Amino acid sequence: MTQLATNARAAPAPAAEKTVFPILFAVSLIHMLNDSMQAVVPAVVPALKQTLALTYTQIGFVLFALNMTSSVLQPLVGYYSDRKPSPFMLPIGMTMSFLGMIGIAFAPNYPVLLASVVLVGLGSAVFHPEASKVVYMTAGNRRGLAQSVYQVGGNGGSSTGPLMTKYIFLPFGQIAALWFTAVAALAVVVSLIVSRWYKGNLHLRLRKPASKVPQTGEAAAAAEKKQTAGFVWIGLGLLVVLVFARSTYHAAIANYYQYYYESTYGLDVAHAQIPLFLFGILGVAGTLFGGPLADRFGPRNIIFLSMAGAAPFALLLPFVSLLWVAPVMMALGFILMLGFSVTVVYAQQLMPNSIGMASGLIVGLAFGMGALGAVALGGMADVFGLKSVIVGASILPLLGILTYKLPKTE
Repeated sequence: MTQLATNARAAPAPAAEKTVFPILFAVSLIHMLNDSMQAVVPAVVPALKQTLALTYTQIGFVLFALNMTSSVLQPLVGYYSDRKPSPFMLPIGMTMSFLGMIGIAFAPNYPVLLASVVLVGLGSAVFHPEASKVVYMTAGNRRGLAQSVYQVGGNGGSSTGPLMTKYIFLPFGQIAALWFTAVAALAVVVSLIVSRWYKGNLHLRLRKPASKVPQTGEAAAAAEKKQTAGFVWIGLGLLVVLVFARSTYHAAIANYYQYYYESTYGLDVAHAQIPLFLFGILGVAGTLFGGPLADRFGPRNIIFLSMAGAAPFALLLPFVSLLWVAPVMMALGFILMLGFSVTVVYAQQLMPNSIGMASGLIVGLAFGMGALGAVALGGMADVFGLKSVIVGASILPLLGILTYKLPKTE
């Protein structure tokens, strides 16, 4: 912590291309703490269902409120912060999550619970776009690596949900959410340190790139600007489709595969947590490796590899024997998540003057759409059966072929 404070007070580095690892690791730590607090909400649901006598519909609205608040608002926050950078939005967001944790721990009824969950979602929505800008500033010329380090923090925090349910909330109940105020308090402290560095380096490391205006006159410049804008919107549109497909498939595995596993192999849901845990852990490893690979081979190639490379394993998964479930899940998790952080890097390359909005669009809106896709899959499972949904969802990674339609950012 002392070392971080020293870096925050230090004068800006003369070379903006230098990677600032202490601040990068600090914002990754905040990301892990933030996503751990988000994971509290689904983890505490089994305990809340008993203490507050929640219906399944109310549970659905709790999770919907969290996902929509934390995801859909991110592009709007990013749009605002691109025009008015706000370093202290980081600790403000973590303070909102702190208050949300208190509310969840003591919520006496459903409306108070819902309001508390919305506070946690708002804290995450405020945090993510500004944090992505900090990562961009610390990255130097290693943007893929920086995004991987940052996203590994978030994935690590999210993956704690099943452990929380089993070892914290089922034994100790709703009040155990109060323990996570310590997590929020730590996030606030580290955010204050990071925000000081952010403010001190803003003028150096977030300079807008100079536009290259052709010397052939105003008409040619206008034509090139229009063509560039077209490429940007085509790229963002395709990228959102790809992230939606990946997020929906990932949600299908995380939320519904355990029940398919139970009915197919005759084992209980608890046993299904083993391959799901391996899927998640290998996904964290894939996220870490994907960024450096993108720095070397380019974001488009790694996005394609993560989708098209995962497609054969996704298509095999519903039909393999029990012996092969874990190996296929491990390969699937690793390959699928290679492109997790790379999509953000690509979006930032498309919109170098709107780093916050680009990050919020991909991390927020697209993942929120993935959550909606998972809800739709649940409805389809009720109508068509679980096996049809799992088999149908396995086709989604094939949309990775659209990667070759992504514009070259050069």
